[in-house]
Amino acid sequence: MSDALFPKLAGNQHAVPDASGLLINYQALRDAQEQLAGIYQRNQPFPHIVIDDFLPASTLAKLLQEYPQDQSLPVWNDATHKDKNSGEYVQKDKRNIRDSLQMPPTYRQLIWELNSQYFLHFLAAMTGIEHLIPDPNLRGAGIHQIGRGGFLKVHADFATHREFALDRRLNFLLYLNQDWPESYGGHLELWDKEMQGPPKRILPILNRCVVFNTTSTSYHGHPQPLTCPEDVYRKSMALYYYTNGRPAGEAEPGFATLWQDVPEAYR
Repeated sequence: MSDALFPKLAGNQHAVPDASGLLINYQALRDAQEQLAGIYQRNQPFPHIVIDDFLPASTLAKLLQEYPQDQSLPVWNDATHKDKNSGEYVQKDKRNIRDSLQMPPTYRQLIWELNSQYFLHFLAAMTGIEHLIPDPNLRGAGIHQIGRGGFLKVHADFATHREFALDRRLNFLLYLNQDWPESYGGHLELWDKEMQGPPKRILPILNRCVVFNTTSTSYHGHPQPLTCPEDVYRKSMALYYYTNGRPAGEAEPGFATLWQDVPEAYR
């Protein structure tokens, strides 16, 4: 899909700090939520939205300045993972930081704001999913990065929070990649429930936000190995939102990730 078709949040392109010290332009969210809701709920292959210029430029500048570039820092966790049955990689050359107390200050504040009642109200208005609950443990969430040759196999996420037994309902992704050309790859792919394709492909460019429903058939990933240079990483933030209960038939309770093979024609 053409990047030009993705909505933008008005007023976020200017590097003017908010006098309140807040990192998110909540007025821009409120102004856009009705338009975004219409797009979100009719998008295919499952409800989702791609929003460009999501954060104010002043917030984005702080995130880029504070990003933990030093790969030797002990805060980075190795998140490379192999399937227990096949022994094949399902996510490769991936690292993350999920301990918010070890994150740089702007990342800590942004996560707090994204988990606040104000942002939850926006998500509910846009997605139609009420009574959303954030995850203080950031299970599977936080700061993510993948290096050259890395990938994330197409999958549907676990349906149940392991500690709280809540139902996972929404994924939120924010990309932090400057100067990221098509040739680097790393497109987020959204697949239909039959895994027939073609997928919807979303380039992970700077300040692009993606939100989508989490069900047993909301298949997504970036299955093609990255071709970026060795010292360049596909950077993102991820948060997940839950409810106590969900509509029947959306997903069976469980902790397993449902990995899927991409059809031969798209490999």
